[in-house]
Amino acid sequence: MGIKKLAKLPKRKIGLALSSGAARGLAHIGVLDVLEKEGIPIDMIAGTSMGALIGALYAQGKSADQIKDLAMEWGSKRFSLLADPALPKTGLVKGRKIKNMLKSIIGDIEFGNLKLPFACVATDINSGEEVVIKQGLVWEGVMASVSIPIMFTVAKRKGKYLVDGGLVNPVPASVVREMGADFIIAMNMASSISGRLHEVDKEPSIFNVIMQTINISSYRVVKQSLLEADVVIEPQVESIGYFDFQRVQECILQGELAAKASMLEIKRKLKSLDS
Repeated sequence: MGIKKLAKLPKRKIGLALSSGAARGLAHIGVLDVLEKEGIPIDMIAGTSMGALIGALYAQGKSADQIKDLAMEWGSKRFSLLADPALPKTGLVKGRKIKNMLKSIIGDIEFGNLKLPFACVATDINSGEEVVIKQGLVWEGVMASVSIPIMFTVAKRKGKYLVDGGLVNPVPASVVREMGADFIIAMNMASSISGRLHEVDKEPSIFNVIMQTINISSYRVVKQSLLEADVVIEPQVESIGYFDFQRVQECILQGELAAKASMLEIKRKLKSLDS
C-alpha cells in the first residue's frame, strides 16, 4: 500500500508540502517512493499545482508505483494533445481536456473521503489572495490549483475565479502546518530561477515564458515558505523544461536521489522530536 499505517506517537504528525513545478513536479513521485520504502509515515499533505495533483493521488491511497504508472502514461502523450485552444478571453487553452483527464484519474471523490487529510492551494485572481481548498470534489480543487494564468482559462469555484496556486504559495508548508503537522517535509521544485531559459541561443516558447514569469515572481515567496519546513528536499531538476513530461523517469530518479540524500536528516530530526 502507498500509505502505511505504522505505529506513531500521538504527538508526532508528519506532513508533506508538495510544490508546484509543472513537469519538474513529477520528481515528487520519486520522493514519495523513498519515503514509503524507508517507512516514514505520512499524516497529511498539502500541494500546489503539480504538487496538488500528485498529493491528491497519494492521499487517495495510491502508491508511488501506481502514480508512477500514471505519470508514464502522461509522459507518452504530447502536451499539445491535452490542449484545446480557446479564444483569448481568460486563457489560451480551455482546459476541458485537462479537466477530463483529472476526472478520469481522480474520480468523483470528495476531500472528506480521502485516506489522508489533503488540501490544495489556488490563487484568487481578483483579490490576489491564497485560497486553500479542502472541501468538495477533489478534481475540482486540483483543477483550480493547476490553472496556469494566461495559459488556461480561469477556474470558477464558489463565486471566485481561481488560477494556479504557485503565484501565492508555491511550497505550501504553511498550509500543512495549519492542518496540524508537527513535522513538515517540504519538496521544492520551484525555488530556482535558472533552468531551460538559460539556453540563450534558443527562443523560449510562450508557455515557457509564462512559467518562468511565475517562477521569477514567486522566488522570494518560496524562500519564505521554506522557513516553515523541518526538512527541505530539492531534486536537481533545473535542466528539465516545464513541459518535458516525456522525461518522467529522469524526474522521478532525481526525486529518489534527493530523498535518499535527505533521509539521515529526516530520521535524525524525527528521533529528536520523539525523544
